[in-house]
Amino acid sequence: MGNEKTKAKNDNTKAKVLIVDDHPIVRQGLAELINAEKDLTVCALAEDAAQAMAAIKSAKPDIAVVDISLKEKSGIELIKDIKAQYASLPILVLSMHDESLYAERALRAGALGYIMKHEATDKVIVGIRSILSGQVFVSDKMAAKMVHKMVGGSASEGASPIETLSDRELEVFTLIGRGHGTRDIAEKLFLSVKTIETYRAHIKEKLNLASAGELLQFAIQWVNSQDKNTVADREAQKRF
Repeated sequence: MGNEKTKAKNDNTKAKVLIVDDHPIVRQGLAELINAEKDLTVCALAEDAAQAMAAIKSAKPDIAVVDISLKEKSGIELIKDIKAQYASLPILVLSMHDESLYAERALRAGALGYIMKHEATDKVIVGIRSILSGQVFVSDKMAAKMVHKMVGGSASEGASPIETLSDRELEVFTLIGRGHGTRDIAEKLFLSVKTIETYRAHIKEKLNLASAGELLQFAIQWVNSQDKNTVADREAQKRF
């Protein structure tokens, strides 16, 4: 009886972690990695935004580890939703997407850290502990870029024009590259067709594209280049 009470007490001292990722292998691997630590425990798993919001309400995690690519809603939009309802919940992003394009977006949305999945698994634990202690956790390269932008007041030379897109514009641009038409995108994002057409116009202007055809071609090429990262993602899954 005494041992059971001690175990319960120890479990209560562990920081509770919510994992939000649409890859079952990654969720399971992360859970095993985190549960092996004496000061951390996984309190819930979620594969999409709806499950994540329900898990936060029921499991009351101390931190959420969120992927950018989720079903129905992007991780960036989920982070915004979480911060709107649970402002004090710290969030760490763990994603296959290039940090140069998504890390700042994630931090602006409310996350406190960003780790790419091909990084060593021990960085996940370091990142979780750092954020739980109130620190921001990004790679040295990303930190230097953010400081340079803050001091210089402008984007780094050679920055991709994609970086000029807003979070929603990037989401629309990605869906265009995956072959979705305007009406389909509107339904997926719960927006009007007119709003999506406005986003398309803004995207063309920012990327200096003259026609819908050029937009579609450029979007497809960009999405295909991003999809090559899935190879690194699978390798990361094997390490979990």
